[in-house]
Amino acid sequence: MKDNLEKVARAEGVSVEFLEEGIEKGRIVILKNKNHQIAPVGIGKGLRTKINANLGTSPDLVDFDLELKKLQIAVKYGADTVMDLSTGGEIRDLRLEILKKSTVPIGTVPIYEAVCNLAKGGKSLEDMTADLLFDVIEDHLKTGVDFITVHCGFTRRALKIIEEDKRLTGVVSRGGAFLYRWMKHNNKENPLYQHYDRLLDLAKEYGATLSLGDGLRPGSIADSTDRTQVEELLILGELVKRAKGKKVFAIVEGPGHIPIHEVKANVFLEKKLCDGAPFYVLGPLVIDCAPGYDHIVSAIGGAIAGAAGADFLCYVTPAEHLTLPDSEDVREGVIASKIAAHAADIAKGRAEALNLDEEISKARKAFDWEKLISLSLDPEMAKKRRGEVSEDYKKCTMCGEFCAMRQTLEGFGADPEEKSKNDE
Repeated sequence: MKDNLEKVARAEGVSVEFLEEGIEKGRIVILKNKNHQIAPVGIGKGLRTKINANLGTSPDLVDFDLELKKLQIAVKYGADTVMDLSTGGEIRDLRLEILKKSTVPIGTVPIYEAVCNLAKGGKSLEDMTADLLFDVIEDHLKTGVDFITVHCGFTRRALKIIEEDKRLTGVVSRGGAFLYRWMKHNNKENPLYQHYDRLLDLAKEYGATLSLGDGLRPGSIADSTDRTQVEELLILGELVKRAKGKKVFAIVEGPGHIPIHEVKANVFLEKKLCDGAPFYVLGPLVIDCAPGYDHIVSAIGGAIAGAAGADFLCYVTPAEHLTLPDSEDVREGVIASKIAAHAADIAKGRAEALNLDEEISKARKAFDWEKLISLSLDPEMAKKRRGEVSEDYKKCTMCGEFCAMRQTLEGFGADPEEKSKNDE
């Protein structure tokens, strides 16, 4: 553990003592399974805002090569972590390949595999037992998964609230929907809640982090910040304290569709009710009506959430609500999420974020296109957009000789390049 802390401290520019204090308070987690050979990643208060990229097969499209390519692209363009959400094909085989090839922490949702295994055997998810689910969870952790989403806060009490409140879009979490059906059919408590101590023991054994899932997150603006969502969050707050009591890392997953004026309040609620635990936001999506552009919608919500104190952003791609993402969707989703995270870090006063913006502004002022491109969040796109134009450092094709900075600097009687150098 000490070695992991030292690596994270160097990466974040903080002290080991700072990390230890944050971990003790439950406000920082270190993603690193003891069986996974990757660099540890820190998430939480006082650290850089992190981003996650999802990938995975579906029952309608099983292509391991495509998913492994998505992994490569996600990491290349800056994802701090990757989650495998596969529900089609030989899920375990793909998970093992992803774990072997990844250089970043990997997350999963074990209940997906548990349900898919039942379906392969001709059984329904209602036939799932607690032991079957926990066998899959242990296999995920034993093989090196660094963090797992577990919908522990969706209890039987919430079933009554769901039926009373009549949400517009109901339960939109896949894991939440599985548990909804299982509890309704079996008239039993959610096994992830009932056997939470068993889950804590497994996580502690492997040094894994529990991502306490939002099985009751709103799936539309009409359902945002409703009684159902808050009921689950209250339970998650209790579970965070139990995890901290056993020295198990826990983060809390946040709402999906939230209007822009409620985002800050949702971050405040999570931090207040969950004792400052790291907040992992899924989006949030601030409008419902932009299919094809939900990566932009999500970046707006993610930037606001991050600025308000959220610690971890889950990307959304242009394919959201429409189809399984392809490789280009993954690239666009990661870049959009990176933009949101950087905007959040600016708001949080992170020195490295502020310095990057200052350096790129100096390069722009000096018409240093090469440096400007190299410093950008997506150098490939910046270079492509710049294109093959004149090497004249004073011009771009937007303004040409009417460039505002060029005219202003020349008005001061200085060559733009020399004036910029003198100002540095």
